[in-house]
Amino acid sequence: MAFGELGPSFIKLGQLLSTRADLFGEEVTLDLASLQDRLPPFPGGEARALIEAEFSSPLEGLFASFDETAVAAASIAQVHYARTTDGHEVAVKVLRPGIVEAFSRDLDLFLWLARLSERMQPLLRRLKPVEVVEMLAEVVRFEMDLRFEAAAASELAENFAGDPDFRVPPVDWRRTGRSVLTLERISGIRIDDRAALIAAGHRIDDLLVKAAGAFFNQVFRDGFFHADLHPGNMFVDASGAIVVVDFGIMGRLDRATRFYLADMLLGFLSGDYRRVAEVHFAAGYVPPRRSVDAFAQACRAIGEPILGQSLQEISFARLLAQLFQVTEQFEMETQPQLLLLQKTMVQVEGLGRRLDPEVNIWALARPLIEAWMRENRGPEARLQQRLETFAEVIDRVPRLMRNLETLVGDWSREGVVMHAETLAVQAAKRARHLAILLVPVWLVTAALVVIALALVFGR
Repeated sequence: MAFGELGPSFIKLGQLLSTRADLFGEEVTLDLASLQDRLPPFPGGEARALIEAEFSSPLEGLFASFDETAVAAASIAQVHYARTTDGHEVAVKVLRPGIVEAFSRDLDLFLWLARLSERMQPLLRRLKPVEVVEMLAEVVRFEMDLRFEAAAASELAENFAGDPDFRVPPVDWRRTGRSVLTLERISGIRIDDRAALIAAGHRIDDLLVKAAGAFFNQVFRDGFFHADLHPGNMFVDASGAIVVVDFGIMGRLDRATRFYLADMLLGFLSGDYRRVAEVHFAAGYVPPRRSVDAFAQACRAIGEPILGQSLQEISFARLLAQLFQVTEQFEMETQPQLLLLQKTMVQVEGLGRRLDPEVNIWALARPLIEAWMRENRGPEARLQQRLETFAEVIDRVPRLMRNLETLVGDWSREGVVMHAETLAVQAAKRARHLAILLVPVWLVTAALVVIALALVFGR
């Protein structure tokens, strides 16, 4: 009730905490679970009026039937079931009235607190509270426009096209706007309802493997992931596929970050703490003045006590406390681009614990990580990446020359005179640079010739 009274941002926090019975106990997390999709709804008549205002059309022109009783209500919006005029069963998501203003007030408060903390406690600056709040504000701006959510759902569905284990309901674009999102209606069992899943004949082990695989593919294969995976947004359909809804909060990771994360995770799972430490330094997460060996030792102190244990045997409260101590000791700064991933990992791990406390969901993803690393980090992949880099460098040469011509032309128009001797010196420098740029091309050409000869004469 307190989280609900405080407003939408605090409800989001409560949703996150509701996935961690290991930290807060079953009684507290079961209460907090009501924040996922069982908040007090606003009247169905208001939802009807909002839909008509969005599309400037009577509701009857869009839907043959519309259930004014909300089937789910969360912090941002609520959902109603309906049937379209062409006979499709759909779920209609409608933004709460006044939600944009409510979030703006929350974010103003958070930004004030972040700036105050940086002024009053300089040591907290490494945690980048202002930058974190600004990142959250950007996420909220996307979440307040349901057209962006529809686009995210469409992209995620495209990434998993043909996958029988993970499904995204299609978007009804005709009935989607800034404050209304219409998706195909799904039927299934909430993924945290263990008893109902078993009664329906689903194997918990299989579901955990599918969940781990889907999360891995989103993060590492695609670099685009659902960042609000609490149980209220995940269902299991009759075929055993995991179906997700609510695409307002999505995360993205560039390829370099994905490589770093894969190296780190694989290093922890295999006990290669030196590699874990080196990756942290290469990524810039630890200041270069710190000791790699000392950081590897700290990673070992974190990893060894939990390696090979089931989740039930691990005290995450103690582990989190140790992680905070290490980040402070080694002056590690917060990485705002990873916050959504960290939040989602907390939720996914909490889900795994609820379904089967004996299973480590990250260990289930290890074969996928190893296969992905071989494909993307092996010798052939590295050669391909270098070839692409060389091609990009060569592609820039004409643009550099055009920029030089433009610059000289600008100088001429502005009355700046370059003597012939000066131009000759500049041309010589450019020629040297061009030669340096072409060195990789010569090397690659020579390497390709050698490979071709080996293939021809090796047969």
